[in-house]
Amino acid sequence: MTLAEVQASARCRVLAAAVDNLPLQSRLYALGLYPGVEVDILRFAPAGDPIQIRIGTTLLSIRKKEARSVAVEEIQ
Repeated sequence: MTLAEVQASARCRVLAAAVDNLPLQSRLYALGLYPGVEVDILRFAPAGDPIQIRIGTTLLSIRKKEARSVAVEEIQ
């Protein structure tokens, strides 16, 4: 499952990020999206893009195009 497929109000753990695109992977890692990190999906924009997420105390907005490059697993 990717970050773009997770429903709002869900919590997930990052498994991998942009393994085939090193520049994007570096950017995502710099934003805090790296393997093992827990992410809360807060909301989607009215048109569905971007997605607002929380990593620890940091709030981020990420485009669905980039979110499709982040493999995650849902946490209960």
